[in-house]
Amino acid sequence: YCLGLATLIVALLFNSYVAAKDSDSEMEAGSYKINAGDVLSLQVWNEPSLSADQFSVRPDGFISIPVVGELRASQKTIVELQASIAKGLSRYLKDQPTVVVSVLANNGNVVYVLGKVGRPGAFPLNGPMDVTQALAFAGGLNSFAAENKIKILRRDNSGQQRSIRYKYGHIKDGVELQTNILLKSGDVVLVP
Repeated sequence: YCLGLATLIVALLFNSYVAAKDSDSEMEAGSYKINAGDVLSLQVWNEPSLSADQFSVRPDGFISIPVVGELRASQKTIVELQASIAKGLSRYLKDQPTVVVSVLANNGNVVYVLGKVGRPGAFPLNGPMDVTQALAFAGGLNSFAAENKIKILRRDNSGQQRSIRYKYGHIKDGVELQTNILLKSGDVVLVP
């Protein structure tokens, strides 16, 4: 009986570990967009002189790669950046390079909550986060907050900023739940 229970526990732990690793890999290679401030590593197969254990994406969104030069990294996925680096290196290497980029720290992936909340500031966006969750991270609304006049400021790809209305009072009442949108990196939640 004890052996069977121990085997079951080990199997469950292993499955949880594999699921977590799959989730991490999906975030790394799939839809995660690199941001200024992120810390990356670069491995080029059989070319240790071109590899880098750790480097940061500059505030302008670019990185510098030996031989290749300047590349825009910001707003690219891991797969897109790997392809750009491999393309740049292929002009100088006789064999097609195998490039692996990893995100060591997603420092540039933050949302800001400002105004009449318990703890205004920048909060890491490590996974999906909606407006209500961001407000909770910021310590909730204080008693002077205008709960139905909250705005989310978001920049589009062209750099234009737009304002999205959010009514916390309606969300509390279960109304207009579609306005509790998922936040994106760089979003600013303003609580007047």
